[in-house]
Amino acid sequence: MDDPGTGADSAALAKVVARQRAELERLRDLVATAAVLERAKGVLMAVTGCAPDAAHEELRRRAEDSGRTLIEQCWLTLGSLPPPPEQPPPAAPAPAPPASAPRATPSAGTPEMAEVLARTGRDLLRVGSPHELAGRLLDHLAPRVRADAVLLYERRAEGGLELVGHAGIDAHFAGQWRHVPPLDRVPAFEALVAGEPLWLEDLAADRTRHLLLGDLAERWRSRVWLPVPVGGTARFALGVMRRCGGPFTPPERQLIVAAARLCAGRLRAFDTAREAPGELGVARTVQAVFDALPGAAMLLTPLRTAAGEVEDYRIDAATPQAVDVSGRTGRDMVGRRILESYPSVAGEPLWRGYLETLETGVPFESEPFAYQDVSDGPALTGTFSVRAAPLGGGLLVSWLRLDPQDRQEQRLADVQRLGNLGWANWNLVTGQISWSAQAHTVLGRDVEQGPLELAKLPELALPQDAEPLAAAITGLVREGRAFDVPFRVEGPEGVRHLRLVAEAVSDPDGTPAEVHGFVQDLTAQRSAELALVKSERTMLLQRGVLQAERALAARLQHALLPLPSKPVRLAGLRVEVAYLPAQSGIHVGGDWFSAIELPEYDALFVVGDVAGHGIDAVATMAQLRFTAKGMVSTGTSLTVALARLNQLLLHSRDSQMTATMIMARYDPASRLLAWAQAGHLPPLLVRGGEARYLDRPGGMLLGASANPYYESAELRLEPGDRLLLYTDGLVERPGEGLDAGLDRLAAAVRVHGAGGSGSLDALLAAMLADERRDDVCVVDIRMPARADDRTEEPVDAADAADAVDAAVDTATAKAAEAAAKTAGTGRAAGRDE
Repeated sequence: MDDPGTGADSAALAKVVARQRAELERLRDLVATAAVLERAKGVLMAVTGCAPDAAHEELRRRAEDSGRTLIEQCWLTLGSLPPPPEQPPPAAPAPAPPASAPRATPSAGTPEMAEVLARTGRDLLRVGSPHELAGRLLDHLAPRVRADAVLLYERRAEGGLELVGHAGIDAHFAGQWRHVPPLDRVPAFEALVAGEPLWLEDLAADRTRHLLLGDLAERWRSRVWLPVPVGGTARFALGVMRRCGGPFTPPERQLIVAAARLCAGRLRAFDTAREAPGELGVARTVQAVFDALPGAAMLLTPLRTAAGEVEDYRIDAATPQAVDVSGRTGRDMVGRRILESYPSVAGEPLWRGYLETLETGVPFESEPFAYQDVSDGPALTGTFSVRAAPLGGGLLVSWLRLDPQDRQEQRLADVQRLGNLGWANWNLVTGQISWSAQAHTVLGRDVEQGPLELAKLPELALPQDAEPLAAAITGLVREGRAFDVPFRVEGPEGVRHLRLVAEAVSDPDGTPAEVHGFVQDLTAQRSAELALVKSERTMLLQRGVLQAERALAARLQHALLPLPSKPVRLAGLRVEVAYLPAQSGIHVGGDWFSAIELPEYDALFVVGDVAGHGIDAVATMAQLRFTAKGMVSTGTSLTVALARLNQLLLHSRDSQMTATMIMARYDPASRLLAWAQAGHLPPLLVRGGEARYLDRPGGMLLGASANPYYESAELRLEPGDRLLLYTDGLVERPGEGLDAGLDRLAAAVRVHGAGGSGSLDALLAAMLADERRDDVCVVDIRMPARADDRTEEPVDAADAADAVDAAVDTATAKAAEAAAKTAGTGRAAGRDE
């Protein structure tokens, strides 16, 4: 069965079950075809003495010659068997012709007989119980042999007969003759004992020799009982009843006998699907009880896989009021699967409840739910409550359909529960008070205490809220003014926020006679509102702090990294610098550079990248930039300078800060460039139209280890050489490997590597076509091709460097101090808030 809100899943499940059912029917047809083919081959083998392969080929040849299908030829071969020898029927006056002549019965051995048997056999394959088999058999025999009823009895272990299937009779008659004791002269017993059909065609004579079923004046004037052998013995007796008198014609007899043979195969299939005798006896006992019970109930047996998991349930018993999606009721449902009868139950809470009951033995009872099946068949809608209890190794499942009033009460209860409110009513004339259960829960009052008078409600509120609530109640009772008043109550879990809404129903003279209202718990809503207000205040404050920090960091970074307006000449080299801030985010990064001329007329080039953003990154950048300049200016080697900068980071205020750096010192006399690096990307050298990355000497990033090791390397610059120092923002892209970015830079340099003032701009435009997610810093160093090469008006390097550093040195301490104070004030304000 289905739960609310699972219509789409139920439809999908129903389609899956329908496809499985169609596949099962196909497999049944294949099995039946194989069985009929084997029986027909056996007939040919017995008649002609041929081998099995030869019999199969003979059947195929006959089918091709006559234009029939193989299965039709098999049925024709089986139908051509001669009937067993019988005594000629006693002479009797010919009965009067019926008012409407029945359809002619085809003769044995004719294509019409084969077609009738083939159609009957295919139809019987689809039945799921002996009772349904009797109904299908009557549908096929009624127009051919004038049959009016079909009865199917099974011999019981105690010796009697039990009616297991019937068609054409009413429920009263079926209940009266459901059990037949082992008496003499009962035709069904006689047919089983003799192993041959018993044709009863003379009512006057038959009633004196046999004990006939039913009222002879209103029942059948001719009938036949046939033994149906299953498993080597005749356990079933098939009765075909006719209201018309007279003998059965030879074609009618042949058709009935052939139909009984078809029933034997289907009953054998039912027999092999049964469980052990003990379980079968329990199911039959339960079914006998169910037949007399009101209400809807079923006995289910779990069907397990080889791994022991429940994959379905078999219906072993059902009450007459039980109905499935195809309209089957009671005993007609016995033997079927739950997923066939109720396909939408798969995967739903009912299915899980069944499994829990099987595992724990604790009965399961579902919440009331709406059921509407989406598979083929009559539409079943309504609200149900299902209960499952263990019985032996199976489940006893019962369900109750709720009437409209119950559904309305359930809906009202659900609305109160979901809205966390409860209704209340006060009759001011009679003094009668009624509250819903949810109203007691909201007001924190036990149901055993009973409801509270309207005038005493303010006693539940906190003192500061009691007076407004009392004034609102007084105005309602005296003048009929409706109100909506919030108030608070003290409970075990703390203060709760409630809301009382009420209105008055007045007498004809205007006097309030009755008060209707509801009380609602708004604690969760009020808590959410207060949390939202606090969160908004915190967000606004944090936003202001971040904006102030960004503005200050940007001013500080601009003061620390002034960019020359055009390329400068240092130690005979043409140097061009570019710094591009990130376009996304609100933080200022820690990328930086230095390009200065040293006292010995050497040139120092540094590019670094401090991890992180904001004022801390800018402050660390300033420390590294000026410390590196000071150490190298006083003669410290590059590797020693990197080691001391590493110690500076390890002992700084934020010991977790790290940075990458590349340092290069150029001697114009020897044109020798000595360089070292700390976890930085390799420089890119362009020489003779070819671009290659220099092999990096050893060295890890600053701030990562207390015992780092740094090496240096040398490069002799040649006329026309170009060397690029850069930070990772130039090459890195989201979702792309670093090697791909380096390859892209080398390719761009080869394209835009010609001399000229605009070459660096062109290179940056090619590399940074998309949005920049990180800062980019580039130092472009070029060796003139000739000594007199002048692509730019030279700027005195010493003057440029001194001007930059003089402007910065005096402002660094004040800017860093102001940045630290501002950041500390913002963080303190955030903590206080």
